[in-house]
Amino acid sequence: MSNTIFAHAAIKGIDNQPRKTRIVADLVRDRYVADAVVILENTPRRAARAVRKAIESAAANLMNNSGVSVDPKTIRIARISVTAGTRMRRYVPASRGRALPYEKISSNIFVEVAGEEKVKKTAKAAAETKAADQPAKEEEK
Repeated sequence: MSNTIFAHAAIKGIDNQPRKTRIVADLVRDRYVADAVVILENTPRRAARAVRKAIESAAANLMNNSGVSVDPKTIRIARISVTAGTRMRRYVPASRGRALPYEKISSNIFVEVAGEEKVKKTAKAAAETKAADQPAKEEEK
């Protein structure tokens, strides 16, 4: 009966091609944040570091900015997407004084995480659970 709380983070202008970054994002889609971080730390791709930072940022936003207490074990990746960023036109020198054009391609990473709100036990609820446990212990004796 706990509430699901969402938070997001976006990182723009990652110096990687979106196609290559999507491959890394697909590895951790719909996983818990703790599992995703372990996977990305052991992934030998350049985009893994940027994706891990985006996920950790979204998780930190959920923990610190949501205004409610969130259980860290329940934080999972609700949505992750990689889109094309800006393309910068550049030139590379070529033979005979020519300049050949190329584009520096970048990526944007969007991560949304969801977590369950911690249920705080009230004094009344704590007393009820204690009272419920008492008869069970007496029966065992």
